Amino acid sequence: MVLSRLLCAFLLAACCCCRRAAGVPGEVEQPEPELVEAEVGSTALLKCGASHSPGNFSHIDWFSVHKEKPTLIFRVRQGQGQSEPGEYQHRLSLEGKGTTLALTHVTPHDERIFLCQGKHPRSQEHRIQLRVYKAPEEPSIQVNALGISVNSREPEEVATCVGRNGYPIPQVIWYKNGQPLKEEKNRVHIQSSQIVESSGLYTLRSVLKAQLLKEDKDAEFYCELNYRLPSGNHMKESREVTVPVFYPAEKVWLEVEPVGMLKEGDRVEIRCLADGNPPPHFSISKQNLSTREMEEEATNDNGVLVLEPAQKEHSGLYECQGLDLETTASLQSDQQELLVNYVSDVLVSPAAPESQEGSSLTLTCEAESNQALEFQWLREKTGKVLEKGPVLQLHNLKREAGGGYRCVASVPSVPGLNRTQLVNVAIFGPPWMALKQRKMWVQKNTVLNLSCEASGHPRPTISWNVKGMASEQDQDPQSVLSFLNVLVTPQLLETGAECVASNSLGKNTTTIFLELDSSRTGLNVSTVSPHTRANSTSTEKKLPEPESKGVVIVAVTVCVLVLAVLGAVLYFFYKKGKLPCGRSGKQEMERNTSI
Repeated sequence: MVLSRLLCAFLLAACCCCRRAAGVPGEVEQPEPELVEAEVGSTALLKCGASHSPGNFSHIDWFSVHKEKPTLIFRVRQGQGQSEPGEYQHRLSLEGKGTTLALTHVTPHDERIFLCQGKHPRSQEHRIQLRVYKAPEEPSIQVNALGISVNSREPEEVATCVGRNGYPIPQVIWYKNGQPLKEEKNRVHIQSSQIVESSGLYTLRSVLKAQLLKEDKDAEFYCELNYRLPSGNHMKESREVTVPVFYPAEKVWLEVEPVGMLKEGDRVEIRCLADGNPPPHFSISKQNLSTREMEEEATNDNGVLVLEPAQKEHSGLYECQGLDLETTASLQSDQQELLVNYVSDVLVSPAAPESQEGSSLTLTCEAESNQALEFQWLREKTGKVLEKGPVLQLHNLKREAGGGYRCVASVPSVPGLNRTQLVNVAIFGPPWMALKQRKMWVQKNTVLNLSCEASGHPRPTISWNVKGMASEQDQDPQSVLSFLNVLVTPQLLETGAECVASNSLGKNTTTIFLELDSSRTGLNVSTVSPHTRANSTSTEKKLPEPESKGVVIVAVTVCVLVLAVLGAVLYFFYKKGKLPCGRSGKQEMERNTSI
């Protein structure tokens, strides 16, 4: 039995050797197929090969091999091509001299072997492997917005990367802070899957899972797709993302804004900070100066203590407490001192200074602060600095020295920290009037607005000698401005209006003369600034108003008539010989002289 089996094996081997030696067609070993690469949507050129002689190209059959089954798709007869019915019927055509088959609108389904074979029985078939490529779209990345806790015992999802419509399936690589990530047991896990679309293209979905540490709170993750095209290897990167990382706080501390020297009136915010995420629940306490105990302060919804405006009473020691609601652990910050710099109210003595003309006056300014103070005295109406220091001395006072003086107490080391106090100096004397006399042009039966200004100490009162609607306006503690609305009547035109200002030391008047002017359509009421005031003992008069144009014209006419009459008279006497003019007159005078 064994001998018969050996004999059969020997005969089979001998038969095979004889067939190879005889060159039986189809029994030779097939060479590797020629590789042709094309992108989706392009045209692939399939050449039948250079092993055939020109004569053989007149009769060629093209086949597509799918699942090792060849299917006739194209015939070439006498240089003319014809497609066979099927999936390639409208996408095939001949190129060149009939040796190249053009396949248009390449799709992923076209990735297969194509072969061509001539008519001659001994002609060798030519096999072509068509490789199809398609670059994927830009990768999209979706981060886990819910975040990852460092206390998690297993890798949690960090982000998901999706690359759509690529062919073949691209390779995905994950990066953290620019460094590629690899699978690591219980630390890093990358799970990828793909979907085949109806077009034959692939959509890749890759999920990165990892265990993160506190140090990864700012880590940047992204994915990279690597793929190949006929032109070579390529890659596309997604945007970088940061995943929320949750970790317990280890330390809490206080922060004060603004930074630097604080002053009364500032808006001050005191907030707690911690190195945990999410931050713990905060509370802020201040030391009670009486009991030395820390007492909790009321904060806003964000746990921030707002001092607005800040006062010196807000100075003191503050501390922060943090409570982790997950672990119930409590943390306490170091105590921090808050200093609100201040300047107290400024006091000036005397508070209501008054003096006689020619005398002297001393003003003293006082204030308190926790810092070194500087004082200045300014004239209120001009802003001019009169003195640097807390004491201002005024000598040989005149009426003009009355009015406002301002003391400024400031802290040079804290910009913007200052307090001021205004004091009015009164100089005893009878009222001063802005003007002694005024003239106004008016129209009959119109309402006229008259004004009168006076100052003095004691503060004067103003009265009018005509009836009307009067009102007053205080200029300063020693000055008053009175207004009178009055109807222009013939009697008012005749008498005018008189303003009388009086106090316990005397009185003074201003007379307003009214002139009728029918050519004017409006009335102008002049106002006088305080620096034009006259002394009550002066005899100041307002310059006369210019005469009207009618008066000037009449005067010129009269002068012309007088000159004309005078010229006529002289001419009459000249004709009568009464005037000693001419040569004869001169001789008569000489004769009389000699006599």
